[in-house]
Amino acid sequence: MILRDTINKVSKFGCIVQKYLSHHDPRHEIMATQLDNFDRKLLMEVQRDAQIPQTELGVRVNLSTAAVNRRLRRLADEGVIDRYSAIVAPEKVDYPLTIVANVEVESEQIDLLDAMKRTFAQCPQIQQCYYVAGEWDFVLVMTVRNMDQYTELTRQLFFSNNNVKRFKTLVSMSRVKVGLGVPVDIVDE
Repeated sequence: MILRDTINKVSKFGCIVQKYLSHHDPRHEIMATQLDNFDRKLLMEVQRDAQIPQTELGVRVNLSTAAVNRRLRRLADEGVIDRYSAIVAPEKVDYPLTIVANVEVESEQIDLLDAMKRTFAQCPQIQQCYYVAGEWDFVLVMTVRNMDQYTELTRQLFFSNNNVKRFKTLVSMSRVKVGLGVPVDIVDE
């Protein structure tokens, strides 16, 4: 019994690694942009508040307004800054419920996975979607008005999709931390 469990665990781990390698294309690896500490400080500040005036930003990071402007433009052009957006309090717009859904698929054929990714990406209630290795294939973070709306979404996204083998729902009891900020370390130069 112990040997069979060990073999099953090793086999499952091998499948996870194989899944990662089969979908990992080294041509899509992104080289990190060379950032100095001024760039890093700017990134920390704009992640906290993207509406801060550039003059104030310059004071905070010890750069002229023109230098701040040039650097922010370069960081955006190089894709380091992906976009600027507003963070809306979901409960203020009648979307107080956060759901995490884990989804396992029947088949990992590329066309079927791509179709699922498109469906998930088009659903406005899905805030985040991750294709993952492990027991589950997708992890979805959703915001909904209530359980009735979530039930309807399960019908549309999961029950009507022949490639969904099973899903698991986690209902958030409170939002402890929410954010997409990326840690930007200051380096010793």
